[in-house]
Amino acid sequence: MATTGMQLLGLVLSIIGWVGGFLVCTLPMWRVTAFIGNNIVTAQITWEGLWMNCIWQSTGEIQCKVYDSLLALPSDMKAARGLTVLALLICTLALTLGVLGIKCTECVGLPSLKARLARVSGVLFFIAGFLILIPVCWTAHSIIRDFYDPYVAAPHKRELGPALYLGWGGSALLLIGGSLLYTGSSPPGIPSSPTFSSDESGPRRAGGAAQVKGYV
Repeated sequence: MATTGMQLLGLVLSIIGWVGGFLVCTLPMWRVTAFIGNNIVTAQITWEGLWMNCIWQSTGEIQCKVYDSLLALPSDMKAARGLTVLALLICTLALTLGVLGIKCTECVGLPSLKARLARVSGVLFFIAGFLILIPVCWTAHSIIRDFYDPYVAAPHKRELGPALYLGWGGSALLLIGGSLLYTGSSPPGIPSSPTFSSDESGPRRAGGAAQVKGYV
């Protein structure tokens, strides 16, 4: 029961992390306008994402525009696109294997095969979390670097957007969930955690006590 609960907890955390990764990939909130200086106009806020940028007006109107050319994008944004999409595809495969491999489902009859599928699913979820973490940290580093660079003009400075914080949370859930799913999916006959038993020492102690009584 403990391993089954660990499997379910790992799968649920991984699914939540997968949803968070999907939102990170689609939301245009990776970079947000930085309000610094004395002459910054706060009537509009600029949001920049992987696929589009949006401008929020103080009147409540939002205008979004998809990037015109893929080749014109900077290399870090191209890499972020590829890594996040690859992570989502890996999560889809991992979810399929996880559903087939957890102990509470009857899709696969062989226990050893179910354990292997669940373990592969945990590894894939862990890899997907790492793939999402790379572009999020990379983008955050570039934003912070440009923010403190005195040669970058104030209108071009950006702050960390909500999508980056969501990416950190989603990748953490994928890493933790994949680890739990892998740990709780030991093959039959192999315990998921080391156990210690004192059964062997019992007969020896009893035999020793009998010998002492015989000598007396």
